[in-house]
Amino acid sequence: MALFRSSDARGVPRALMGFDDAVERWVETVRSPALDRIAYPLSSSADHSLLWHGIGIIRAVHDHDPAFALRFSAAMGIESLITNVVVKSAFQRLRPHRPPDVPMLYGLRQPVTSSFPSGHATAAFFAATLLARGSHTAPAWYALAALVAATRVYVRLHHASDIVAGAALGIALGYALAPVLPT
Repeated sequence: MALFRSSDARGVPRALMGFDDAVERWVETVRSPALDRIAYPLSSSADHSLLWHGIGIIRAVHDHDPAFALRFSAAMGIESLITNVVVKSAFQRLRPHRPPDVPMLYGLRQPVTSSFPSGHATAAFFAATLLARGSHTAPAWYALAALVAATRVYVRLHHASDIVAGAALGIALGYALAPVLPT
């Protein structure tokens, strides 16, 4: 069953569509109510980067550095502007097909922007790149970013290639902006 092909064939290379279809078929084999209870809330918690802003506040409190929360949130705002206004406007990729019987669970919302690249993945990997700087917890930040990004395919709001591109963009922006946005 090619869930992606019917909704987004224009301008997408066949190999990329094949990758997206293969990932979607695999996701359908692992889909379960137990994973729904994890994936939908995690995906929803990252809407508008709220998860990441919350982590920035927790880190600021932990480190007794309230200015960290401001710097981190400003950095997240710049990432969002670049991703959602500049990059996404250059692409008009349709989101994956959602069968009508598939509900939006746990407060998840249907975005109206281009599917490419995934803003959730970009924000997650951008935040992980900033939070990982000089930290022994770097693997945990990247693992959380990967989980957030993966939920977007699971909840049928992104193609797998959107996630890969978003992760790459997030890491690139994290390294590019880190020198001018000290965290």
